[in-house]
Amino acid sequence: MSEETTNKQEMPEQLSDILLVLDKEKMKIQAVKSIDENGKMETVEPTKKNQNQFMRVDKSGDFFSNFFSNFFSQLKNPTNFTFFKVPAPVAAEKAEELQKHVDNPTPEGEKVLKEHEVKAEPQPDKKQENQNNMATAQTTTETSEYRYKPEQIDWDTMKNLGLSKEYLEKRNLLDPLLRGYKTNELLPIGINLGGSILRTDARLSLQQGEDGNVIVAIHGIKREPNLHFEFFGHKFTDEDKKNLLETGNMGRVVNLVNSKTGDLMPSIISIDRLTNDVIALRTEFIKIPDEIKGIKLNEEQKQTLMEGKPLYLEGMISSKGTEFSATVQFNADKRYVEFLFDRSNNNQQAQTNQQNTQQSQPQEAPKTFRGKELTDEQHKDFKAGQTIYIDGLKDKKGQPYQGYITFNKDTGKTNFEFPNHYKERVKPTEAHKTQTAVNSEGKTNEATKNVQEPLKSGQQRPKNEKQQEQQDNKPAKSKGRKM
Repeated sequence: MSEETTNKQEMPEQLSDILLVLDKEKMKIQAVKSIDENGKMETVEPTKKNQNQFMRVDKSGDFFSNFFSNFFSQLKNPTNFTFFKVPAPVAAEKAEELQKHVDNPTPEGEKVLKEHEVKAEPQPDKKQENQNNMATAQTTTETSEYRYKPEQIDWDTMKNLGLSKEYLEKRNLLDPLLRGYKTNELLPIGINLGGSILRTDARLSLQQGEDGNVIVAIHGIKREPNLHFEFFGHKFTDEDKKNLLETGNMGRVVNLVNSKTGDLMPSIISIDRLTNDVIALRTEFIKIPDEIKGIKLNEEQKQTLMEGKPLYLEGMISSKGTEFSATVQFNADKRYVEFLFDRSNNNQQAQTNQQNTQQSQPQEAPKTFRGKELTDEQHKDFKAGQTIYIDGLKDKKGQPYQGYITFNKDTGKTNFEFPNHYKERVKPTEAHKTQTAVNSEGKTNEATKNVQEPLKSGQQRPKNEKQQEQQDNKPAKSKGRKM
């Protein structure tokens, strides 16, 4: 990936190579799709319709040589095939051209075939473990291929940014960098400008400089996406801007112009939601799944997503097993089909208003708290806003704990306090202490210890003459008539 002039907008992914194969028995050119663990190669017709299934390989010489050597070493009956390497954008046309030379051999045609033919070079020093690692890599697209090696990174530069290899590995951020992608989260970095230090959050990526060295690219946060200037020859329409600001995706395919070669690049465009960068992805790199959340996509639905358009799906099943419907769309930055949300300021304001409206209305008290179901009596008091004691809760390690919960009807939130915090905050009255001692702790209140009737809440002494007589161990006065 590289940046363009003053507006620093990101260029679509660099071209990759496609592996074509000639089956010497069938004498037919096909595009390689994958290779399984048994060394069996899967191929598809080399047409534009199937281009999203082609195996793609980084075009850099060293990478391709290593890749193909490993690929060739795993192939069952490799001598039955002849392989050709062609640029991805013209793979279908080149396949057709090579097939013509195969069907009608000529000295000129033989020269063309030799020009594109690739052969595996012997690698005696290559360890078997590296070959085994390639077994799984062949079944995937370019997203599983490593474009860079850890030793290519200028770790002194990383150190100056306040980052280290150990830090990146711990946060699982080194792997996407080596694959040629940006970090999937913002990182705090510090840039020493001599007299001052600039501290900011940014996404990082690795790029190959003109001298062939790997450089660290910093993608800082922009206040808003730059949609006022042309983006690789494309001028954003009002509709384009609206879609990008509201959903993060432009919603259509446009032909961008490669600033170095002048080639047209059919691409979709999205916004990096972490940095507000404008991101483009060539359509040849779009991968549409066969199924989304239990819904099998038909060819028409797949084509809609391939064209960058939004698609509404009904009856999807969430990870919790509940059915839901939503609009999905392919995102150029994330490189997968995402569930849409509105990014516009107006929509954010509307959501805020809706939340405020919901908060101003009484909320229903939940029947469960952290997986613990309340009894009917507990729920009744809890719903009324009273603080109730709850036990049987378990932390992340499975250890039991307990505490006090209170429901706020205005906000709909439940406040939790551990027993020691609750007791420090609440200073009980003498009446409450007595009642707690009698009812909960089994202690005896001297002033009422002989009273046989149940005590009322907060009662500390006999409430009437009868209870006083019971407390004094005096027989109750008879109210009968003397005979």
